[in-house]
Amino acid sequence: MGSDIQRALLWILFGLSAFMLYDRWQVYNGHPSLIGADTEQTAPANTASNASVTPPTATGSGVVPQEAAPAVKKADLITVETDLVKLSIDPNGAVIAGSQLLKEKQQVPWTDVGLVGMILGNKPEPAKDVELFTDKGKKIYVAQTGLIGGAFPTHKTEFKLVPGPLKLEDGKNTLEVKFEGEAGGVKVVKTYTFERNHYGIKVSHQVFNNTGHEIKPSVYYQLTRDGDKPEGESTMVNAYTGTAVYTEKEKFQKVSFGDIADGDRDYQVNADNGWIGIIQHYFVSAWVPTQGVNRENYTRKLADNLYSIGSIAEMNAIAPGANATAEAVLYSGPQDQERLEQIAPGLSLVVDYGWLTFLAKPIYWLLSFLHSIVGNWGWDIVLLTCIVKAILYPLSLAGYRSMAKMKDLAPRMKALKEKYGDDKQRLNMAMMEMYKTEKINPVGGCLPILLQLPVFLALYWVLLASVELRDAPWILWVTDLAAPDPWFILPVLMIISMVIQFKLNPTPPDPMQAKMMAFMPFIFGAMFIFFASGLVLYWLVNNILSIVQQYAVNKQIERDRLKRQSN
Repeated sequence: MGSDIQRALLWILFGLSAFMLYDRWQVYNGHPSLIGADTEQTAPANTASNASVTPPTATGSGVVPQEAAPAVKKADLITVETDLVKLSIDPNGAVIAGSQLLKEKQQVPWTDVGLVGMILGNKPEPAKDVELFTDKGKKIYVAQTGLIGGAFPTHKTEFKLVPGPLKLEDGKNTLEVKFEGEAGGVKVVKTYTFERNHYGIKVSHQVFNNTGHEIKPSVYYQLTRDGDKPEGESTMVNAYTGTAVYTEKEKFQKVSFGDIADGDRDYQVNADNGWIGIIQHYFVSAWVPTQGVNRENYTRKLADNLYSIGSIAEMNAIAPGANATAEAVLYSGPQDQERLEQIAPGLSLVVDYGWLTFLAKPIYWLLSFLHSIVGNWGWDIVLLTCIVKAILYPLSLAGYRSMAKMKDLAPRMKALKEKYGDDKQRLNMAMMEMYKTEKINPVGGCLPILLQLPVFLALYWVLLASVELRDAPWILWVTDLAAPDPWFILPVLMIISMVIQFKLNPTPPDPMQAKMMAFMPFIFGAMFIFFASGLVLYWLVNNILSIVQQYAVNKQIERDRLKRQSN
């Protein structure tokens, strides 16, 4: 019976290892992960330019297109620079049509660095700034605003730049950039306010009613994007790229590009709170209108492989000669959880930890706490491993003792096998009787591994989704804990540690089981080649601690046996 249980557990571990290895290989070759976050398949190539993107018009619960005005030339783009971003603003609608994150670099492809790059003869190019907003050919990702409810200025109306500084100067903490546009007797002053060390942009629309009658406009805040995979995204992951809506009632809801194409509106349309956004791996852009103002959320497919998500916020009626102001915040930057929480409730939920969020959140919190003390994410992972190992030690100890006792009983088990030969039924009965007499749980040896699996998977999501660990170095050759080890040193060390670990454990009496145990370190090693080096570091340190603990328990069991024999 015990042998059968061990065999079943080994086959489960073997199958899980093979499955995870296959999954990593699929992701590496650009296919969706079988266990990863929701992904969006790209649609046919986009044929629409920003000039064809049309503003929404509120009609009850839906939105319909409106005629577009001619676009201005790309040469007329206005460049605005702060300490964190460099923006390109199109005077045609005062639309944000380009952004470079000056503190974030695109990750160098895995095949261009380390051992793989040396074998392939690739030379990595210097890392470029991460580019979020863009309007270059088929690559479209823009932030648009405008008025609806009449022939008012939209994101197709030509705006004029109000003279003023376009770069955040040293010694100053804020920068205001203003544009003015007019249509139908209504003038709009659109102001972008930037703050030092902040990705959130305050966007205000001051509306002047120069008509002879009362108007009641609404402001729309819209993000428009193609459905292609973001440029520079690692081939080692297949993270979610798509839109999302958050309201206090329905909370966080993903709306994939496929859902938009199918007309699926499974999200809260009418609300007076929340935000709308577009998510990609490590980064997010989100509009956060003023809370407490009624708004209508919407999504639309604009053309082949071109989608938009937006929110239409009501304004109060404006009498002739009067003016009113509507405000919102546009965040476009890394998924830094501390920053996101300061922008709006629920915005940090864009950091997707999958179905193990309940465990990944505490792990991330503990890592962040350790980082505030140590300042190196690699050593933070080492300390995290030690803490987890200490917490689980009382439970793991029973497993270590079972393995030690089984190793100590190996000569007796061998004698039983020789005695009963091929009579497996009598052999299993004799072994179970021996386990009962010696108070050994034959399944207990698998307990340490089973206890570590949830923590391992949760840490996998933390490394996959937390931008804080992106490009985070540890020591020497490990310059990015969220990417695979470029020189395979950590996976090789992990294989060696697993071989030592298995040597400390009893050899299974079944030859097939023994062969599986012998192959297991190399299967895991091949699998971990594709995993983030931070994850391999965690498993390596865990193995080292397990070896120390198992060795100590083995010695104690051996001393106890010798003591009994001497008595």
